[in-house]
Formats: sequence, structure tokens, C-alpha cells
Amino acid sequence: MNYQDIITIEPGKRGGRPTIRGMRIAVADVLGWLAAGMSHEEILSDYPELSEEDIRACLAYAADRERKLVTATI
Repeated sequence: MNYQDIITIEPGKRGGRPTIRGMRIAVADVLGWLAAGMSHEEILSDYPELSEEDIRACLAYAADRERKLVTATI
């Protein structure tokens, strides 16, 4: 998935945190809802301006960031 077309970062919007298509819904919001146990369907019902592709883009963004983290060596 090419999340770069969906995930945007704008200075002054949500403190410069990554958001979805320039909306005020942050990637961290979506990830938090998923971590709290909300289903994709529940999120889409609560936030009809989002799409299934938006949710997948948030997950892809998080996975990409995780891959780029420096890991500690023992």
C-alpha cells in the first residue's frame, strides 16, 4: 500500500502529527481505536469521512515507522 497519498503532515495541524488526507483525524487516533478493540466497521460507522483504505494506510504507516526504528543490540 502506498500510504504517502493518504497520510499527510502539515505544520500547525494536530501539532504537526501525521493525519489522514489533511483532516484533523490523526494516525495515532486510528491506531489507538484499533488497539482499544474497535473494529474497522465501528470506526467507519463513527467516522463516515474515513474509508477502509484510510485505516489500512494508518497501519502501513505504523509498520513502516516500526521497520525504520533503530534497535538495541545486546
